[in-house]
Amino acid sequence: MTSQTTVDKTGSGDQAPAAPSDPTPGQGRGLRGHPWFTLLTVAVGVMMVALDGTIVAIANPAIADDLKASFAEVQWITNAYFLALAVTLITAGKLGDRFGHRQTFLIGVVGFAAASGAIGLSDSVAFVVTFRVFQGLFGALLMPAALGLLRATFPAEKLNMAIGIWGMVIGASTAGGPILGGFLVENVSWQSVFWINVPVGVLAVALGVGILLDHRAENAPRSFDIPGIALLSGAMFCLVWALIKAPEWGWGSGTTWTFVAASLVLFALFAFWETRVKEPLIPLGLFRSVPLSAGVVLMVLMAIAFMGGLFFVTFYLQNVHGMSPIDAGLHLLPLTGMMIVGSPLAGALITKAGPRIPLAGGMALTAIAMYGMSTLETDTGSAVMSLWFALLGLGLAPVMVGATEVIVGNAPLELSGVAGGLQQAAMQIGGSLGTAVLGAVMASKVDGDLPGNWADAGLPPLTGTQLDQASEAVQVGVPPVAEGTPPEIAAKIATVAHDTFMSGMSLASLVAAGVAAVAVLVAFLTKRGENAEAGAGAAHI
Repeated sequence: MTSQTTVDKTGSGDQAPAAPSDPTPGQGRGLRGHPWFTLLTVAVGVMMVALDGTIVAIANPAIADDLKASFAEVQWITNAYFLALAVTLITAGKLGDRFGHRQTFLIGVVGFAAASGAIGLSDSVAFVVTFRVFQGLFGALLMPAALGLLRATFPAEKLNMAIGIWGMVIGASTAGGPILGGFLVENVSWQSVFWINVPVGVLAVALGVGILLDHRAENAPRSFDIPGIALLSGAMFCLVWALIKAPEWGWGSGTTWTFVAASLVLFALFAFWETRVKEPLIPLGLFRSVPLSAGVVLMVLMAIAFMGGLFFVTFYLQNVHGMSPIDAGLHLLPLTGMMIVGSPLAGALITKAGPRIPLAGGMALTAIAMYGMSTLETDTGSAVMSLWFALLGLGLAPVMVGATEVIVGNAPLELSGVAGGLQQAAMQIGGSLGTAVLGAVMASKVDGDLPGNWADAGLPPLTGTQLDQASEAVQVGVPPVAEGTPPEIAAKIATVAHDTFMSGMSLASLVAAGVAAVAVLVAFLTKRGENAEAGAGAAHI
């Protein structure tokens, strides 16, 4: 494979050495452009975005109480962020390829921190939602840019280890969000959940200015595919919007399927346009790489199984076991801990053995863990829960690392930002799809079981409206106990609600296990990135 000439921030070109060596501090360029300090810098920035994916959920009840927000308005605090992030990730990756990942990353960090600070100063839910949109947009800028910087900076033989640590930061931040959020809300204020991003952002910018070195492939894109951006953004919006609203509209609703159909039409038009434009947003030839395409599919399937399955676990811990948000977060530490330990180890293993076997093994462990979670009961002890959570973390670690390397490493260097956007978009869509589909499985099971379980317990019959309201509460593990209900009746209702919730969660977990099992087969289509060595040529080390 020939080396690629790249352009650094001064505009000079350097030819990559045939076998770049891992630098030590004080050699070459010192701190600026040093791979491991680059990793530290992007990890600080990425931590903010990953943390906000889960930390805000803990603050939502306090926000609703303080700002007198309705349930629908509170939902938009989460949905607005996710929608903006998912729709713009690929386009944001293209911006990094065009203007340089260093600049894009720094702009993303500054914007994300500023939007976070603005949320903390907001006095209405409308302002909170508005600035959550800006958080999503700026988060989309920095996430693919972080991967592009790692790809360009690390030698091929060290890239998997770097991505392993990067994945560890994302996993730890995502899982640690409820713990940190619960602590801040209970001991400081809901505003502190957002204000914490300001000093973190300042640190990331200070590190970035002094350490990050810009790398651009000589044949980087020089123009923008505006129609392509519009078509892809529209397609992504319609798809994600349908997934977000499906629980409210219903999967049989014509509105839901209208948005799904619109998404498919726009995706088809986008694919047609990309074959006609000189510099497409996503060259469709990228998907001729079977390993890259398999990596994208694998990331979607992993996110469906993980995020969709884990969605119900938080309700299980808090509403069935009665744990506080902090206690629930602490019970998920085995999952977090195994991701923290497993991600760098997975990176080392994938470097030596290639991604195929670790990816297949990781998804097999994920399938086993999700099956184990389907066996949980209302009185299951912490030791058994911890076993399955730890196994899930151990299974996810190689997938987070390996699928990312497969996608980014099999893309040309000049498209590393787009590839990073693909990786993140696949995860976001998979998570949304998992929550929506498994949520529909849960709702269907609860709707089917609740009337019979209610009658078998000898409880007073419910009207149709009352049954619908009770079903909605049971789907998140909350007993539909009306105020003034006698204690003995309330206890029966709680038992029925929790048993019915567990039957729904069990079925949803089995579906997630099936998705993970399919992903095992997809993993065998992956292989080491064919273009990974190109990144080493950009590193100037």
